[in-house]
This record gives sequence, C-alpha cells and structure tokens, in this order.
Amino acid sequence: MVQHRHFGFAPDGRVVTEYTISNRTGMEMKVIDYGCTITSLKVPDRYGTYEDVVLGFKSMQGYLDSKHYYGCIVGRVANRIANGVFSLDQREYILERNLYPHHLHGGKNGFDKVIWRAEAVQNDMGAGINFYYLSPDGDEGYPGNVNINVQYFLTQENTIQFKYRATTDQKTIINLTQHSYFNLGENNDILNHELYINADKILLLDKTMIPSGELINVRSSPFDFLSSKRIGRAMDSDHELLRIGHGYDQYWVLNNKGNKLSDAARLYDPKSGRVLRVVTSEPGIQLYTGNYLDDLISGKNGASYHPHSGVCLETQQYPDSPNHPEFPSIVLRPDEVYESTTIWKFSAEG
Repeated sequence: MVQHRHFGFAPDGRVVTEYTISNRTGMEMKVIDYGCTITSLKVPDRYGTYEDVVLGFKSMQGYLDSKHYYGCIVGRVANRIANGVFSLDQREYILERNLYPHHLHGGKNGFDKVIWRAEAVQNDMGAGINFYYLSPDGDEGYPGNVNINVQYFLTQENTIQFKYRATTDQKTIINLTQHSYFNLGENNDILNHELYINADKILLLDKTMIPSGELINVRSSPFDFLSSKRIGRAMDSDHELLRIGHGYDQYWVLNNKGNKLSDAARLYDPKSGRVLRVVTSEPGIQLYTGNYLDDLISGKNGASYHPHSGVCLETQQYPDSPNHPEFPSIVLRPDEVYESTTIWKFSAEG
C-alpha cells in the first residue's frame, strides 16, 4: 500500500523521497517529502483506464526550476497578502515580497520548498502519509514557532483526504492549501472541462489581484458556475477581472455554513468521463486556470505546460484576510488548534 524510493536531492543536498500509495482498486498517488508535492495521481476513466491527472515533472530538477507550485502545500499563508504587511496586536510584520509588491503563498521559501518529515499510515480504510514540519519563529517574516501536520490519505473508495493541523507558541496567522494542477484527460488544455462551484459570490479584486473587500454576485456573469459549465466558455470575455488575471484567478465564497464539510466544486472531463468532486470545511475556493504557466522544462511524458494546461481548485480561507477585519480571521493563538479538511472524490461517468 505504501512504498518509497529515492527521488533526488533538495538544494541543501538532503535526499528527497517519493512515496507511492495505492488502493485495492488500482488508484495510485505519488508524493515527495519536498513540499508534500503530489508528483503523480493515476485515476480510472469511464473504461477503467488509469492515467495521471496532475501536472508535474519526472525528476526533482523540474520542481526546483519551476515557479508555479506544482502539486505542493503552500503556506504559512496561501494566496496574497497586500504589500507583504500585516499587523497583530498593533505590531507590524513585514513578509517576503516574492510577487512584488505583494506576498504570495508563504514567500520565497515557503512550505513548498522544505523537506517535511514523513510517516506512513495504513488501516482497513486505506493508506497515506503523515507529514510534519516545524516552521520557526521569523520564518519568511511570520511570528511564532508553528508545528504543522498534514495528512494525505487514499481510501479504498478512490478518495483522497487532506487533514491539516497546526499549533503555535505565539500569536500568528495560518492558511494552508494544496496546489495541484488537474487535467482529467489527455487534453492539451482544460478549457473543455466542465465545472460546478457551490458559490453565489466572488471577491472583487483590484488590478494587482488584491481583494477590495466587496463581494460580487456571480449570476449572469462569466463567474457563474452554479450549474456545470465549460471552463473556457467565457475565458475571452471582456470582463475586467478576467483581463487582469488573463483567465480565472479568483476566490469564490462558498455557500456552506460554518466549518462543516460541504460540497465546494465538481470538475468533469467529457472526453475521459473522469469526475473530481471537492468537499471541504473551508469557506472558499480559489479557481486558477494556470494562466501564467510557461515552463521551458518538459513535464511528464515530454509534455509542454502552457497557459490553461491545468486547473487548480484551492480550498482555503479568504485571501489577504489579516488586512480585512470583515473577513473570517486566520489568526492562530497558543491556546488554539488550526484544523482544516478537504476531500477529493474521484469517479467516472459513462
């Protein structure tokens, strides 16, 4: 159920290990301890043929050379923090401005660029990996020593469960997500994939992709995925938000209540019949259609990754939350535990 092999070396010379997790039906996930990165995910189509449905690279060098967060965990805080600045208890913290002038996905050396301690887990329900990392006080500018546990668990029912847990020794902020790019079929792009998102509203963004704080109703707009629609149907729309992001790169506020698990999205590839259903305890989801993919290094099987080669469905808290008191808080205190769950459910329609 769980095997491992040498995958390469991290920039500091440490060995990177790849773990292969499989279930009784034949579904298989491969993940490395560098960034908790999913390197391969083989899922059956309507005919029972297994193919890899995530973008990535066959060797470690590809992950080191790329800047597009293929398949990894991002944090301490996913998405953008405006001008790389936030305040806690009237103290200002300056973060790494790795997408100048803003902070993105935890900074220049975020959780995607460290080796996590890995521990295999297995029971009658399936198998997986527990990943552990201690993010030190001052890491990329964030306060507090933060202990993080992320579990990837593949069940016998072709679902993958992601459980996030963290504690801190001083007040800090945290917002984690998984950043895989999906392409559910042997397609050059994901524009013909059909998508449903359980959300009536998105956040309005400024020209630098920072939320204004205002919510926009999606109905009768290019952002209306309340019924399943082709992703590419309105990609070339004249809507300002699509022009700013060169495609979809927005945050949908889900119609769930509280932090209970509920439906977030459903991705379907008509060609292969593969379906991905996303369930989460998070309040929102960032849809990113790979608008800036431009890697010169070849992907798996010699693939060339270009804009819209894959799509990300990033369950997470609101972007730039520390600078918006009206948004749900992502503050973590020493007497609290950060917990979050997201589930990917795979199936096929004939």
